[in-house]
Amino acid sequence: MKKIGLIVAVEIESVLNRYGQPIKRQKIDAFDVLIYQVTDNAQLYVVSCGVGEIAAASATQFCISKLKCKMIVNFGIVGGLTDEMSATKTCIVEKVVHYDFDTSDIDTGYVQGQYNDYPDPFIPVTKKLLDKALKLEPTLQKVVLASGDKFVGTTEKKRGLHKQFGAHICDMEGAAVALVCNRNKIPFLMIKCVSDGVLDSTEFNHYFHKSASICFELTDKIIKNISK
Repeated sequence: MKKIGLIVAVEIESVLNRYGQPIKRQKIDAFDVLIYQVTDNAQLYVVSCGVGEIAAASATQFCISKLKCKMIVNFGIVGGLTDEMSATKTCIVEKVVHYDFDTSDIDTGYVQGQYNDYPDPFIPVTKKLLDKALKLEPTLQKVVLASGDKFVGTTEKKRGLHKQFGAHICDMEGAAVALVCNRNKIPFLMIKCVSDGVLDSTEFNHYFHKSASICFELTDKIIKNISK
């Protein structure tokens, strides 16, 4: 039976609304784990980790080390950094930059966001899964995700992240998921939906549930197809 880990920050309601009650619910260490049978040969292990990079990193490693998941999926709502990335816009992450990480003052030749095991600031997702997902949902736009431990709430800061890194969206968990998966050599995928555009972060509360629902509907379709 193939085990797929689903990392959820704050959008767990959309999972419950679509799937209903799990076939099993377990409390393992610090995590509540919901288990769903998504295909005949695949089970989805849903872990709602909460907000932030540290929470997401611990949940991702937990899925890999404790639950023995062989693939990780992260879905969720994000902020838009360009005019095109307006509320309810769906996208798929091609690479991530952890813009909070910066050792450039002491590491010659390195720039903000760059880890020493990467040639630039960008952490790539698993191309094979990315290509499969795009074949299933060609309307999804490939994007660069800027990830850090802060809610980006002003137009100035959003446009600044786009200008500096060429990023299209931002969140608070993606860099952790990407880094942990890559270091464990575990394939992973990220599907996102914009909750608040570049001009108005107050849209977040209005579009939260709608965007989360749209995002998980697509994520569910992709998971079921790529796990066959």
